[in-house]
Amino acid sequence: MTSSTASRSHVGYGSVDPLPLDLLQGKVDGERKYGYTKDGKKKRILLNAFDMNGIGHISIGQWQNPEDKSSQKNRLPYWIELAKLLDRGKFNALFLADNFGSHDVYKGSHAPAIQSGTQWPLYDPFTVISAMAAVTKSLAFGITACTTFEPPFSLAKRFSTLDHLTEGRVAWNIVTSWSDNAARAFGLPQLPEHDTRYEIAEEYLNLAYKLWESSWEDDAVVKDPSTHTYTQPAKVRKVVHKGKHFKSESAHQVDPSPQRTPLLFQAGMSPAGSAFASRHAECVFVGGASPAIVALNIERTRAQAAANGRDPYDIKFFVQLTPVLGATDEEAQEKFERYRQYAIGDGGLSLFGGTSGIDISKFPPDEEFPTDPDHPLLQGFTPAQRNRLLARPRGYDKWTPRILAEYQSIGGSATFKIGSGATVADEIERWVTEADVDGFNIGHIVVPGAWEDVIKYLTPELERRGWLGTGDYNVPGGTARENLYSTPGQPHLRQTHPGYQYKTGGKKWEESFVSGDESSSAYE
Repeated sequence: MTSSTASRSHVGYGSVDPLPLDLLQGKVDGERKYGYTKDGKKKRILLNAFDMNGIGHISIGQWQNPEDKSSQKNRLPYWIELAKLLDRGKFNALFLADNFGSHDVYKGSHAPAIQSGTQWPLYDPFTVISAMAAVTKSLAFGITACTTFEPPFSLAKRFSTLDHLTEGRVAWNIVTSWSDNAARAFGLPQLPEHDTRYEIAEEYLNLAYKLWESSWEDDAVVKDPSTHTYTQPAKVRKVVHKGKHFKSESAHQVDPSPQRTPLLFQAGMSPAGSAFASRHAECVFVGGASPAIVALNIERTRAQAAANGRDPYDIKFFVQLTPVLGATDEEAQEKFERYRQYAIGDGGLSLFGGTSGIDISKFPPDEEFPTDPDHPLLQGFTPAQRNRLLARPRGYDKWTPRILAEYQSIGGSATFKIGSGATVADEIERWVTEADVDGFNIGHIVVPGAWEDVIKYLTPELERRGWLGTGDYNVPGGTARENLYSTPGQPHLRQTHPGYQYKTGGKKWEESFVSGDESSSAYE
């Protein structure tokens, strides 16, 4: 099968059990039973542009391609023009990935990653948001930030400031980190144990809610010259938090922003990650080798959300899709062949090693990866690592390190489709109707050309098929949360969200100001 008919995607890495090979190899089709609202209408699909403030995000080596502008990311014009493009194209959000440290698992060195430009150099994602907000009206901005390294007080201040400057168009992609290398960059010998990281994240969110939702009453700011009063002191209270992992005693420094709490994304579908998402996430970035795997993860998380008293469809699920688009399938395939000549395989394997912990250099380059869990080369692998290694896209009859190197260096481990707008729309419909996803983080090979092609070829086809609603933003000029839920005038957390309990007069409002044991009951 040619590469134009193959798709690719992350497997559910956090699975505690080995997944069947037919699932890992994309041979299982799901039932097409999703994609419609309770009143029988097609759901509106949400499209985010998926980028990173650095070189070699998911397509390693394209910096060599004259069509690619990723080497310009350390200058504002790249971001300003990208934001204007996405706003005109009615993208829901620009979703920015981030990590810390270099990828040094492959060949036991960070040299291959640094030489090839594999997420290196890498710049801070927060710093470019204000410039983009100034030239857009409705586009939201999702920023990845980790709960393992930075204290909640400073991160809460930064997000509140950006929520003001963007007029409520900011979202936080909550991660706990997967990299011991990142831990060492922050002075830790290694990451805390996996479930402990989610325990830390749970307390982190509870403290952040206290700062965002409890500290200031809505009418605290009066700006009254007659009494020389900018803010009424009685309506700003100090948060007192003494927990297992964090201690903080201060009022939140920022007055209430349009959303107060930023829109909350979360990435990670391990059992702990899914449980965390079911409590806190409004959007989940989910991966899987096929719609059949993703459907299982989504169904599980929605059921957990319902058990927590939330509407399961208050959580919107996004899967990554990297399309290569053209006016025809043949034109798209020609474009892909042009791109692949710039791919750097060692960079792709560096990225794979960094995110999986697997050093592919230990495997013979042209031999099939072993599938027997007892094979000597798989000794010491966790079930999640075995799942990750053996997850091959539909259409690949062989799966070797050399094939993985190319696959990983062009679009990363994402659902991948080459073709016309109609061909890619067919693939999108498959994921929406089989897996119950609500949107897509649209990846790239070249930037910003990938999203220009989406606007030119894909969105008109999706609109024609009725998947993009009116074709405009749900709430033009609205906040990220208003546009996500199509609820004008409702920029704050929903009443069933746990953060809502910290609002003035809420069930947990008074707890925000009393010193005590703040350990999360979810982990007791």
